[in-house]
Amino acid sequence: MKTVDTRRLPHLVELDRLGSMRAVAEALGTSTSVVSQQIAALGREVGAPLVEPDGRRVRLTPAGRRLAEHGRGILTAVDAARADLDPAAEPAGRVRVAGFASAVRRSLMPIVADAAVRHPALRLTVLEHEPAEALALLEADAVDLALVYDYDLAPAAPLPATLRAGRRLWETRWGLGVPDEGSVPDGPTTSAEVLAAYAGRTWIGNSRNTADEEVLRLLASRAGFELRITHEADSLDLVDDLVVAGLGVGLLPLERPARPGVRVLDLPDPPVRLRARPVVRRGRESWPPLAAVLRALG
Repeated sequence: MKTVDTRRLPHLVELDRLGSMRAVAEALGTSTSVVSQQIAALGREVGAPLVEPDGRRVRLTPAGRRLAEHGRGILTAVDAARADLDPAAEPAGRVRVAGFASAVRRSLMPIVADAAVRHPALRLTVLEHEPAEALALLEADAVDLALVYDYDLAPAAPLPATLRAGRRLWETRWGLGVPDEGSVPDGPTTSAEVLAAYAGRTWIGNSRNTADEEVLRLLASRAGFELRITHEADSLDLVDDLVVAGLGVGLLPLERPARPGVRVLDLPDPPVRLRARPVVRRGRESWPPLAAVLRALG
């Protein structure tokens, strides 16, 4: 069977409904000869005659009736898909989001309740993943939106051509989480000097992302020492636990309230900034459900 041009299907479907070429021509705003040509071409494409003489008129053959039945379903599905993909359509469908925990809490969760009221047919699926994991899922088309981050001192690698980053959602300063021992290094003026004061300590990296370690090693190199990454933790609470236990020091957000036993030292020069951003597959931004989520994220 040749490829079927679905643009011919309305002629056959209308003939099944209306019963005459003249009625089909009037309904579609064309001529009877065009209707006849389109149905004949459709018959050649499917490899079977679709109409047969019936006195002065024509009627559908069994193959024609069967194809008309399929055609109604196909045209209905095309209309539904067109409406679903119309940028002006009401968002309806499931948006799969993969993102790191802080972005899910800070950016995604606050919009969930409002989205449910504004767009009741919109559904969200949330998967907690670090940036590399989220981007891999997005490339595999396993999610629709990735919420990722990098540091200004450890910029992320360029995205593949199939992906596109949106406008930055927010950024936040990070400092060095150390045991709260009642004193801090005297007069550090640079981030390297802050790290140098803890050169002899063991250090805490991120178990699922190398960006933390890249930042720490960069600053340690400026301070003239090689730090030892001994522990790895993805959870900020676990980093707190390790610091309190005296097992190491590591990066923590400055704006996050410090837990008892932990002091977060400012890294003043250069500052360490975490930058959060959304990433989507190119060409998907106008899909109404995804577009609604992106608008809500700001």
